[in-house]
Amino acid sequence: MFRLVWQCLRAPKLLKIYGEEPRESVYQPQFLERWGDKIISTASTVTNIGFYTSPFICMYICKRGFFSWQEIFVLTHLMCGVGCIIAFAYLMRSVGRAVNPDYVDFLTALTDPITDRKAYVDGLRRYDFDFKHWPASYVMPLKHSTPWFEQLPFSKCANPELPLYQKTTLQVLAYLATHTFAIRLIYPGSLAVISGYPLFQGRIALVENFGGLRAKLITAEGNSIDTMFIDHRPKSMKGNILVICCEGNSGFYEIGIMSTPLRAGYSVLGWNHPGFANSTGVPLPSQERNAIDVVVQYAINELDFNIEDIVMYGWSIGAYTATWAAVNYPDLRGLILDATFDDILPLAANQMPKSWYLLVKEVIRSYADLNIGDLVLQYAGPIQIVRRTEDEIICIRPGLISTNRGNNLLLQLLEMRHPDVPEVTEMTAQLKKLIAMTDTQRIVMARNEITDSEDRMLKLISKYMRDFRSTHCSPLPEEQFNSIINNLTETWQQNHQHE
Repeated sequence: MFRLVWQCLRAPKLLKIYGEEPRESVYQPQFLERWGDKIISTASTVTNIGFYTSPFICMYICKRGFFSWQEIFVLTHLMCGVGCIIAFAYLMRSVGRAVNPDYVDFLTALTDPITDRKAYVDGLRRYDFDFKHWPASYVMPLKHSTPWFEQLPFSKCANPELPLYQKTTLQVLAYLATHTFAIRLIYPGSLAVISGYPLFQGRIALVENFGGLRAKLITAEGNSIDTMFIDHRPKSMKGNILVICCEGNSGFYEIGIMSTPLRAGYSVLGWNHPGFANSTGVPLPSQERNAIDVVVQYAINELDFNIEDIVMYGWSIGAYTATWAAVNYPDLRGLILDATFDDILPLAANQMPKSWYLLVKEVIRSYADLNIGDLVLQYAGPIQIVRRTEDEIICIRPGLISTNRGNNLLLQLLEMRHPDVPEVTEMTAQLKKLIAMTDTQRIVMARNEITDSEDRMLKLISKYMRDFRSTHCSPLPEEQFNSIINNLTETWQQNHQHE
């Protein structure tokens, strides 16, 4: 019994047991485990609050004169008392687990010797538990990490015109800003306060309603990436196409864009950015690239999808990883860029005070250079851009379609793919004007008398971009998604016929 209690002390928290039918079985902790968890959770919350407010607490203690030997003695006794209560809570929780047959069954499944890894992982998928203890389903070979002092960008500067002392100061400030608050502003989903119960409920729905298979993938730098796969291959021909979903800066696979391709009947693989929910790491560009790399490798080597049957679906900032994957896996079926931009710098600068522009530029160009436009220029495969007509995030002026940064992305794409078309290279002003119109406005224009040049420009625009009348976060309708996939497939087949 003592050995079992000791094992339960170090074992992960069990959240749910999945039954044969949806909502058939929910794990019910015993009285001791439940109260032990409450005490530990409260202590953890207080500790986190204390950590972030520690400067103010220290100022208060100093002001009240609590640094005398007598006050230190009292505080030490208080901390020891709190520590004893927390230790007792851990013991309560362990005993509660040890006398719960459901938890003992889970612990047996978790600690059994591994003879067949696939069978072992499939057995653990009956449970939802702390992701840190989840076994890895796919591991990339580890790369040697670069020492932190070699990551300082003193060899280059985004503002080379400045005097040396100003450049150095700006670089130091950019490094500190990036590794404290800046990357959190770019990726708010990496803040722990955003994850929690809604994600748990979303994950349960994916498993119970769609037969989702959760997996942990290990990137080349050792980060753990939380993924969810729904296999529709046994249900329809559309299931033979795998859609890999790349979420936005506050998106999670549990409650994100997976719903659109799922309802449309495709197989879907979702994943969470490094530092989001249960994925480890920080969403810096290098870690983002390593994350999508292991996701694609997992889809090919473990889920048995051919590369030409995979479609990358990137929404908002997720277009960066989707486009990077398309560039590095050029035989993909196609690339969907939904509600996205060409370069993050204009959007970031638009949200910050003008006096901060040099610092914002240094942070973006040195540490978070999400330049999707540059990546698109390196991809020659099928691509579809979806522009939200009432987008309040991607537009420099919210809701004004002429300021939508997706327009710039399309213009770069046209200039790269059609350099010999005079309407693209010589009539840029007119082309920009047509791109800034909505689909409806262009259709009305096409019904009237137009020149041959305008007709060619309208056809080029409609070939690569389509509008969706919505704000930034509205789900894409499944009929529109089906139309996009059909368009990509037709283009992909035409490209391969010419080879």
